[in-house]
Order: sequence, then C-alpha cells, then structure tokens
Amino acid sequence: MKYLFSALLLCSFIARSLAQDTAARPHPHIYHPDADAAKEIKAAVAKAGAENKHVLLQVGGNWCIWCMRFNDLVTSDFAINHLLAVNYVVVHVNYSPENTNDKVLASLGYPQRFGFPVFVILDGKGNRIHTQNSGYLEEGQGHSKKKVAEFLKQWSPAALSPESYLNKSAAH
Repeated sequence: MKYLFSALLLCSFIARSLAQDTAARPHPHIYHPDADAAKEIKAAVAKAGAENKHVLLQVGGNWCIWCMRFNDLVTSDFAINHLLAVNYVVVHVNYSPENTNDKVLASLGYPQRFGFPVFVILDGKGNRIHTQNSGYLEEGQGHSKKKVAEFLKQWSPAALSPESYLNKSAAH
C-alpha cells in the first residue's frame, strides 16, 4: 500500500509538472488586433486566385488556447502543413476586446457564432464557400490530425473542381 501511494504521488507530481510546462510555454502572437483584416483578406484572395488556391481564414485570438493548439498542430505536423501550403493562403483574423472585426465578420455570415477558432474558406474570387466549427475537428485536448487533414482535403480547390469528377466518371 505504501508503494502504491508513493507511485500515485509521483504520477501526480509528473502530471502537474507537465501541465505547468505546457501552460507556461509561450505561444506566438499570430493574431494582430491592429491589423486591417479586410485588406489582408483582399490580398490573400488575389494571391489565392493567382495560385489556384483557396483562402483559409482562421478567426480567433491570442487569448484562445484552442486557437493556439490548432496553430501548434498545423505548424508542427509536416503533412498538415503541406496540405495548407499547397491548397490555401492563410489569414489570421483577430477577434479580441481590442478589435472584434465586426464588419469583416458580418460580411462572412457571423462565423463567431461557432466559437473560436472558427474557419472560413473563400475561393480565389473571395466567395465564402464554407464555415467550419472547429469543435468538429477536436479530439481530447487538441485537434485530431486525421479530422483536420480530412477537412483541408475536402475543401481544397481540387476537391471542389468539376474536372476532378468528370475525369473519374469518364474512366468508369
């Protein structure tokens, strides 16, 4: 019994230390309250149109732990980072007390109703084609690699291209 108590105490100490380390780890400031979101989105749409990509708007704030967790995943996982780089131009749209970007979010159909982060996908002409509640991509204390990869693939330019389906039906 004495050994069991010692083992539990040690496990508790290790878990607490790891939790403090994660919480204390500095996160990058990827959201900028002073940024002109409308201008950044316009530039991203122009770039996406020229490169045959879509625009992925990640709406959130530096205050949002789930926003930081998503950013950690997409910047550290090679396969997901590659999917983003090949298919999307990414813009971080700030939502914080300093700047809620009300006009921009209204023009996007009020995606903040889903919580944060929330993802909005625009085509290369600036048309909103999808709004994604990030809760469906979560798993445990983070985001599921599999679900995020599937989301990025399903809304990629190739997935929405009629040619992708015409070529397949012609082969059958």
